[in-house]
Amino acid sequence: MDQRLSLDAGGWCPASLAVASPNFDARPEAGKPSLLVVHAISLPPDQFGGPHVEQLFTNTLDPLGHPYFAPIHHLRVSAHFFIRRDGALLQFVSTEMRAWHAGVSSWKGRERCNDFSIGIELEGCDTQPFEAGQYARLAALIQVLRERYPIEAVVGHSDIAPGRKTDPGPYFEWDRLAGLLEVEAGRLPGDFDKAQENQ
Repeated sequence: MDQRLSLDAGGWCPASLAVASPNFDARPEAGKPSLLVVHAISLPPDQFGGPHVEQLFTNTLDPLGHPYFAPIHHLRVSAHFFIRRDGALLQFVSTEMRAWHAGVSSWKGRERCNDFSIGIELEGCDTQPFEAGQYARLAALIQVLRERYPIEAVVGHSDIAPGRKTDPGPYFEWDRLAGLLEVEAGRLPGDFDKAQENQ
């Protein structure tokens, strides 16, 4: 975890474990991503470890592996990054491409957030706190993404799909992330420009 993160010319992070997902396509416009979306996922729900998230994102999840998997194994979804409980970083899709993570969504009146966002999944759920290593890795990843792209805001999935999604959930400490990013407490989720106005 002490290896500094970076992105290569193709939008891949050399410090991550690359697990290529087929669930992506080109962004529809020439513009660069401007939004970071924080998600939480655990498969089966509230259970950590194992290969199931990677299997879901690579279309190899066994529908017989757990009762929860049968109705979701056919989904074609992905995210750019996945941060495990110990802070290990996996990457499924180049940041230059559109990962299928947000679904029906909008931010500040702009719909289809997949078009202009980068999705970061944390191994977690709505019922348990996240780990210190996850916050550290997430902050480092956000910093390197902000160096490459004109990132205007960092939000949760629940912020772009209210009523439909709850992640990253009530145990995600936005103020803790803000402290690591040197952003004023209470300003995240939201726009970085607004968060830094009074600093």
